[in-house]
Amino acid sequence: MQESGSATLNNMTGRKDDADASEPREKLLLILEFIVICLLIPTVIITFRLARFMFAFLWSVAFFCWAIMYLKDKEYWSRKINFKAVNKENLKTILPRWALCTVGMVMLIYFYDPARMFYIIENRPQVIPVILFAYPLLSALPQEIVFCGYFFERFSPIIRSEKTMILASALVFAYAHVLYINWVAPFLSLIAGFIFASTYNKTHSLALVTIEHALYGISLFLIGLGWYFYGGAVSVSR
Repeated sequence: MQESGSATLNNMTGRKDDADASEPREKLLLILEFIVICLLIPTVIITFRLARFMFAFLWSVAFFCWAIMYLKDKEYWSRKINFKAVNKENLKTILPRWALCTVGMVMLIYFYDPARMFYIIENRPQVIPVILFAYPLLSALPQEIVFCGYFFERFSPIIRSEKTMILASALVFAYAHVLYINWVAPFLSLIAGFIFASTYNKTHSLALVTIEHALYGISLFLIGLGWYFYGGAVSVSR
């Protein structure tokens, strides 16, 4: 019995040692993954002016992030959609903040680039339905899969603090928008990234943060600031 107990103890100790030994390797791999997804890919796009292929990069990365979390936990995304968080209580916070930020965006374009103000509404109204229906699904959703749904869970072992996680998500989100080669896109993205990350940190709802992102994005394009978030801005700025 004593030998059996000793063998069991040795097995348990051996498994613990293996786990302790594997933890640094796992953290190192996560750091490398962070560097590739959050820094290297955006840097390549920025360096080689590949903004025109933005959607291809975005959806490729979003699929990778979705697959990583799905393979780890097949119910992960089902839980993180969390439509229950799209409720009156959360909307009471999100909607007034969005309205206030929209006023701020109107003021920004009025003073900085008035020629583009309400350009789409006045000159290309036929595009408005496309923006209203396509932007939430084709742009807002994959971005929130990457910068919230994937980011918060995947890098939690190396970013322990909630405040640091929110700040890191916002900074990476802003850096991903440097590819448009103007100051407006990363500046507004830093503010928006902080807002979206804060919402996700509070609710862990991919549905809610995607809706919130869509509201800001639609407003931005209708106001006229969307030009700074479009590949066309890059070719003009060369």
